Amino acid sequence: MAERAHPSIPLPLAPLTLEGAAVLHQMFRFRWSAWRKLAPQDQERVAAEAAAALAAWEQPAVPGVQSALFSMLGHKGDLLFLHFRRDFAELNAAQLTLTRWELADFLEPATSYVSVVELGLYESTVKLHSALTARGVEPGSAEWEQETENLLAQQRRAMHPRLWPEVPPRRYLCFYPMDKKRGETKNWYEAPMRDRQRMMHEHGLIGRKYAGEVKQIISGSIGFDDWEWGVDLFADDPVVFKRLIYEMRFDEASAVYALFGPFYVGLRCPAGELSRLLRGETPQFTPGA
Repeated sequence: MAERAHPSIPLPLAPLTLEGAAVLHQMFRFRWSAWRKLAPQDQERVAAEAAAALAAWEQPAVPGVQSALFSMLGHKGDLLFLHFRRDFAELNAAQLTLTRWELADFLEPATSYVSVVELGLYESTVKLHSALTARGVEPGSAEWEQETENLLAQQRRAMHPRLWPEVPPRRYLCFYPMDKKRGETKNWYEAPMRDRQRMMHEHGLIGRKYAGEVKQIISGSIGFDDWEWGVDLFADDPVVFKRLIYEMRFDEASAVYALFGPFYVGLRCPAGELSRLLRGETPQFTPGA
């Protein structure tokens, strides 16, 4: 059981966070009418060039550097490129590289999302603050800052695979942005730290029930995009997305404080299946491959 701070000890307003890979979602509409006007040999050439470039992106040479393509469902777009990079400069390079593909002549931007992989340390923040306060360490002092950095360094080592993830080898992706409410009657940012810690702990317990079925990557976007967080869910059975999100909406953190943005769902399209997709056929993907 997590250690709790004594109620009389004031806590910081914001929890400590860890940041990892820079993330860019690019959603495009595909200009099918223009594509169909290309001669078959030109279609093959353009598809082969894009497939070779995508194949190079799919192989993570270093942690946190990988891209994947998804064929989207619905009217919000046709293709979704998901990029993980080490920083925003590398994200910008990936975005510009994509514009140089001949295939880009047939891509019309629909929307995008910029964020960084984020892990919130609610329980560690409360535990550290309580321990330092009990020892009489002054907030903001050199000792306080050093102890905080020691904790963050320890957590970065322990959480390295989660901070610099690979795109999970699952067939389906569900991406959505979300906020915490800042309204007249309910405001997440005015709720006491202990209450937020408790709610996030309860929220996480539901997610753990689906650990074997869904891989989740949370990214922070405050200051980067129009919402506060982005959520990527990966699974081999898309119905699990519905079950997980529906169940989570009954916990207090979601039921009272969460606002959800648009949802984007797609099927993984590996580089070797791009030609099939551009023929108007559903790409094949072997989970775990």
